Amino acid sequence: MNLESVKVINLPRIEDRRGNLSFIEGNRHIPFEIARTYCIYDVPGGQFRSGHAYYTQQEFIVALSGSFDVVLTDGVQEKTISLNRSYYGIYIPKMIWRQLTNFSTNSLALVLASIPFDESDYIRDFEKYKKIQNEAYNYI
Repeated sequence: MNLESVKVINLPRIEDRRGNLSFIEGNRHIPFEIARTYCIYDVPGGQFRSGHAYYTQQEFIVALSGSFDVVLTDGVQEKTISLNRSYYGIYIPKMIWRQLTNFSTNSLALVLASIPFDESDYIRDFEKYKKIQNEAYNYI
């Protein structure tokens, strides 16, 4: 996988003077069935979260409150996407290294995952990740 497979996805938005509503449906708004959800919150200023990739898991990340940056790399290129609205998020396919950083005060990240938690699916060592990616690119 490379960074071109990462997508910012706009979610449905129902605007109303009483308040707005957005929603997410698996296999409709995002390209996978949702198997797990989790939230990241109370991240102290200057700290970051994550720093890993997955062998098979796909993710969709949205900022429900506040803002934060998602730093992405495929081992060759790097890009940063800022999330700060609840009506769009970022789709991250398998084998993309990601790190969440630059959290604002009281920010809340919602992560939707394609598989249940499985520690063996994580690649937590960046050098190992680059080696796997390099081998994959050499076979293409």
